[in-house]
Amino acid sequence: MCADLNHNAPADLRIRPGTRRSFLHHMGAGFTGAAVGALLFEEGKAREITGAPHLAAKARAVIYLFMCGGVSHIDTFDPKDNRLAGTLIDAVGFGDNLAEMKRPVIPSRRTFTRYGRSGTPVSDWFPHLGGVIDEIALIRSMWCHETNHFPAVIETATGHRNRIVEHPSFGSWISYALGTENRNLPSFVHMGKASSPLQLSGGYLGATYAATPFQLGEIPIRNLRPPPGTRAGERDDRMKVLEQLNRRFREDYDVESAMAARLKSYELAARMQLHAPEACNFSAEPESVRRLYGIGQKETEEFGKQLLLARRLVERGVRFIQICHAGGGNGAWDSHGDMENHGPLCRQVDQPIAGLIRDLRQRGMLDETLVVWTSEFGRTPWSQNTTGRDHNPRGYSSWMAGGGVRGGVVHGSTDEFGYRTVENPVYVSDLQATILRQMGLDHRRMEVDINGRPVRLVEDGAGPVLGILS
Repeated sequence: MCADLNHNAPADLRIRPGTRRSFLHHMGAGFTGAAVGALLFEEGKAREITGAPHLAAKARAVIYLFMCGGVSHIDTFDPKDNRLAGTLIDAVGFGDNLAEMKRPVIPSRRTFTRYGRSGTPVSDWFPHLGGVIDEIALIRSMWCHETNHFPAVIETATGHRNRIVEHPSFGSWISYALGTENRNLPSFVHMGKASSPLQLSGGYLGATYAATPFQLGEIPIRNLRPPPGTRAGERDDRMKVLEQLNRRFREDYDVESAMAARLKSYELAARMQLHAPEACNFSAEPESVRRLYGIGQKETEEFGKQLLLARRLVERGVRFIQICHAGGGNGAWDSHGDMENHGPLCRQVDQPIAGLIRDLRQRGMLDETLVVWTSEFGRTPWSQNTTGRDHNPRGYSSWMAGGGVRGGVVHGSTDEFGYRTVENPVYVSDLQATILRQMGLDHRRMEVDINGRPVRLVEDGAGPVLGILS
C-alpha cells in the first residue's frame, strides 16, 4: 500500500481537525491505507471546495501518461533544422551554473514525416502516434522552473515548487473534487514505477485521496488477496454474510462513530477484493484488441497491458489513471550519453498509446476520456561532450487527446534551436488547469482550508490553454 506522506506534517496542517472528514482521513491512513482511503468519499467535494457550480464537464476521466526522465522534444515532436548543428549558443544561467557558457548544438538523427490532415510532423520514433496525430493537440511551448529530476517531477506532479506543506499530487485533486463513479474501485489509480512517491501522494488532503497502486496479473492490489486455499464461491458466500451483518449493524447503530467509519472502510476493501481482479482480467478481450495495444510483442507487452487496463478502469468509473513509464531513479528517458537510448523506449510506448486512442475512439469513449502525455522536462539542443542531451525545463513538448480537446492542432513554439519557449508559453500548472477545466472544475476556486487559511491546489499561471479546446 502507498504510505500516507501527510502524517509527518504537524497536526495543525491537517484539514479541519476535529471534523468527521478529519477523522476519516486518519481512518483511511491508519488501518487500511491509501487503497481503501481512496474509496471513502464517493461523491467528491467539488461544490464544497469551489463554492460555486461546476463548469460544463467535457471529460469524465483522465489517463495521464508520464515518461520518466525527460523526453527530447527535438527528436520527437518539435523538429529543428540541422543546418544549425555546431552553432555555439549561449547557455549562461543553465541549471545552477551562472558562469558564461557556450555549448555547440548537436544534430538530430531523426527523420520527420507529416501525418494526417493536419500535416503535423512526427519523428520516425513515433510512426503509430503519427497515424493518430489528428486526434492530438500538441503543445510545443511547455516550461517549468526546475532543472533536476526530483524537483521537476514534484513541480509537474503538484503544480508547486515550495515544500512548506506537502502538496497533493494532481490525481488527488481530481479524486478529492469529484470522487468515484464506481463504489467498488478507487477514483485515483497508479501503474508503473514512479519517479517520486509524491506522484502518488494525497499530501495535505490525506491518504484518503492518494493513489491506489495497481499491478498487472491476478493480484492487482497488494494485501487484498484472500487466504490461500479459499475458493471463489466460499469467498463470495462470506462476503454476502458479511454484508448482511453490516446492514443490520448500520440499522441498529446509524451514527457517525469510529466504529461506523471503520466498518465502511472494511466493506470497501472487501468490494475491491472482489471487483479489482475482474477489471484486470483480459480473457474477454478479442485478439484484435490485444494486437492493437501491442500485447503479445516483447517490447510493447507490459505497457500495452497497462493501457488496456486503463481503458477497462475508465469503463468502470475510475476518474484518474496515472501510468509512469521507465521510472525509478532519474528515469530511463534521461539520455545524457546517447540519444539512441530513446529508441527502444519510444518503441515500447508508441503502438500501445496509438492503440489506446484508436480503441477509445471506436468505442465512443474518446470524447469523454482525456489522454495526457508529458515528462518532467525536455532536453537541450547541446550535448555534454557526447551524443546525448542535457535537461531542459525552458522549452519542451506535451500533448493531449480526447475529452473536448481539438485534435490536429499545434500550440506554441520554441526558438530555432529548441532551447526556449518563445510563443504561447504553457507552465505546468496551466496544463493542469486545462485538465481541470475539461473535468468541469475551475482551477481558481480549487481551495482547501488548512488551519483556517485558504490554500490553492493549483498555483497561479496563465490558466487553461483555451486554444486547444473545442
